[in-house]
Amino acid sequence: MKTIFLSIACLILLMACAAPEQPLVAIKEPLEEIQPVVEEQQEAGSLWHESNTSMFSDRKAKEVGDIVTVIISEQASASKEAKTSSSRNSNISASIPNFFGLENAEQLTSLHNPIDLENLVKADFANGFDGSGSTTRKEDLSAFLTTQVVGRYPNGQLKIRGGKEVMVNNEVQIIYLTGIVRPVDITAQNTVNSTKILNARISYTGKGAVSDKQQPGWMMRMIDNVWPF
Repeated sequence: MKTIFLSIACLILLMACAAPEQPLVAIKEPLEEIQPVVEEQQEAGSLWHESNTSMFSDRKAKEVGDIVTVIISEQASASKEAKTSSSRNSNISASIPNFFGLENAEQLTSLHNPIDLENLVKADFANGFDGSGSTTRKEDLSAFLTTQVVGRYPNGQLKIRGGKEVMVNNEVQIIYLTGIVRPVDITAQNTVNSTKILNARISYTGKGAVSDKQQPGWMMRMIDNVWPF
């Protein structure tokens, strides 16, 4: 018996150790794209240069390496409810009042232990199930994040990417964003709303004392992994 208890304890510890820790979504390096600088020869007597701002266009991100600020404003909510109810009742009975005259046999009609042929078999079965569940989720994320254009598609759409890491009192907060934007969605202030980003991937994670308190302790997680009910 002691060996059985020891084996169960070892199995529980192994399952607890096997539970993977949720990895921290770290910012991928390098985030920025450094383009080689090509010096353009300025013609003699020219007052203008290709890098100068145009008099008829805004100073907005449009080339690889340009910077654009993303206004992150994400709101999402969802709810779901389910309910199930089922029941079943079954009855079964059997009797043999007449069977080739054997019902009058001495073994069946003995006064000491008579057999009631009218009620040979009788059984009742009943089962039922009631289940219900509901879930509600609401998210709200607001932030400003400066990103860089790391690619440009043939149709002019821009691939942007950026991240920020902030540490306060040994608590690390990391925000990362990548996606595709249209130049027309970039405002004159060189900003774009996150709702206009295609294939947006926005992650906001953290690690530290506060983040550790957001999950159950290791013993509770271990019990949840092995508890069968």
